[in-house]
Amino acid sequence: MTDLAAPPGPPDLGLAGPDPAGRAPAGTGPVSTGPVSTGPVSTGPVRTGQALAAALRAAVASELEAAVALRHELHADPELSGAEYRTAARVAAALGDVDAPSVAGTGRLIRIGRADGPCVALRAELDALPITERTGARWASGTGVMHACGHDVHLAALAAVGWAARTVEVAGGLPAPMLAVLQPREEAIPSGARDLVASGALAAEQPAAIVAVHLQHQLPVGTIAAAVGTVNAATDDFEIRVDGTGGHAGYPQLADDPVVALCQSVLALQHAVSRRSDPTHAVVVSVGMLKAGQAANVIPSTAVARGTLRVLDESDRPGLHKAVREIVAHTCRAHGCRGTVRITEGEPALVNDEALTVACWPWLREAGFTIDASFRSCGADDFSYYTRGGRTLMLFLGTGGPHTLHHPSFLPGDEMVGQAASAMLAGYLGAVSLLGASGGAATAAATEAAITDDTPVGT
Repeated sequence: MTDLAAPPGPPDLGLAGPDPAGRAPAGTGPVSTGPVSTGPVSTGPVRTGQALAAALRAAVASELEAAVALRHELHADPELSGAEYRTAARVAAALGDVDAPSVAGTGRLIRIGRADGPCVALRAELDALPITERTGARWASGTGVMHACGHDVHLAALAAVGWAARTVEVAGGLPAPMLAVLQPREEAIPSGARDLVASGALAAEQPAAIVAVHLQHQLPVGTIAAAVGTVNAATDDFEIRVDGTGGHAGYPQLADDPVVALCQSVLALQHAVSRRSDPTHAVVVSVGMLKAGQAANVIPSTAVARGTLRVLDESDRPGLHKAVREIVAHTCRAHGCRGTVRITEGEPALVNDEALTVACWPWLREAGFTIDASFRSCGADDFSYYTRGGRTLMLFLGTGGPHTLHHPSFLPGDEMVGQAASAMLAGYLGAVSLLGASGGAATAAATEAAITDDTPVGT
């Protein structure tokens, strides 16, 4: 793995004096010098290819110490979905645009480079989870809210990459503007990505491609998953309500017990996977909450369960919905109760664009990553809402370690900030390589150039 934390000194990019956007050092708070322009004026020739990659990597390396400090600040002061005010302000300041207007609630869009034309967007998530942290870190959260999904790392990495892009833009110009997408509410409904798309603010920036990096505990350190096609499931929430007849726990024959009917329904739902779905397709039905009654000796009149439905192939969605409703209705009827199901449609499947995915492979290899081109999961991410508007790419960055995402002890090392930044750069560089091409011939050329003897794992 390329160690961005200890690189050779950055090349002379022709910069002098203070930071070009008046940014304060990490941890000291933003210094506002008035509105920041949408893009600094370049002072030299636009870099492309290897020269661009070298300049960006060197600039990122010089920003990593500040980025790690920012990561600690964000981790120590997490905010729940929809309330990410301090988080958004901190990251916007680190990106040199403290006055960036809010979008979709607490989100921000910060453009780096020229103000017109297509850009390449990089997304990071602002929100944390309602989890009491148990990491023991000096900079742990003590508020009952925790960055247990890596969003603090994603944000810090984006800050480093964004500031590196500003540096390169001032020195010589970026071949394509970079758009930092600070997205709210990834962990909650209503989805921040959905609302950001619906607002029209993202489309107004003309993103030719949107790239994200997400930590993934199932992959070893140094491995990055960059698979073509569907990589995350379409997911829906469901609620089952069973209405029966309550009564005394000692006289069950005089009641219609909704608890028994609900429990049998939960078990029977697994038949929607094993007997009602194509066994070659990934389908998951999970129940995460059961609620019924208030006393041990009383049979309640109602019982409720909530869970999620997940499919990798969106064509399986209608059939799964139908099967769940039928199974619940008939199972409850067999126990003298009435069962109803309410399904709330969630994120679509997350699909990586083939040309963009393949175009980033050489840059990922060059950064020292082992590429896994087969990893997929039935997890979900609202990044999938961006897939309906253009090329998208989600990269999963391996953290290894004993703890899973959303665990109160999940705490990847600070070196993951540099690795996430390297992955984001690879996505940006891959997108830039496609922007200069057009038509099927260009896609074929990019594919041919990307597939070398160093074939990614799983291809």
